[in-house]
Amino acid sequence: MKVTGSEWYVLECLWEEEPQTLMSIFTRLNKTQGWAKSTCATMLKRMEEKNLIRHEEKGRTKYFYANARRDEVAQKETKNFLNRIYNGSISMMMSALVAKNELSDKDISELEQILQKLKK
Repeated sequence: MKVTGSEWYVLECLWEEEPQTLMSIFTRLNKTQGWAKSTCATMLKRMEEKNLIRHEEKGRTKYFYANARRDEVAQKETKNFLNRIYNGSISMMMSALVAKNELSDKDISELEQILQKLKK
């Protein structure tokens, strides 16, 4: 399951609150991304075809739901990113971040805690 940037916007709406209608998704994405209603409708249709989302009809209204949890999608996307950019090497990615001084003291502490948990 590959998720584009635009699909992330829609999923974020649904992860925040489910179910949502086309109009509620449009209202949010119009404000934040400047999307037209037709853009939202097209994106929802495309995402259903990819099985990223689903809908239930109640009367004439469609209610949309995400088909995957945020952590599942984030994990897959992280793995894809790591493989694509750093040939799957976490150490290469960390070296790049450290070399550019991109890690704050808080980031370093959190990473140390994660590594300590893994050692146990």
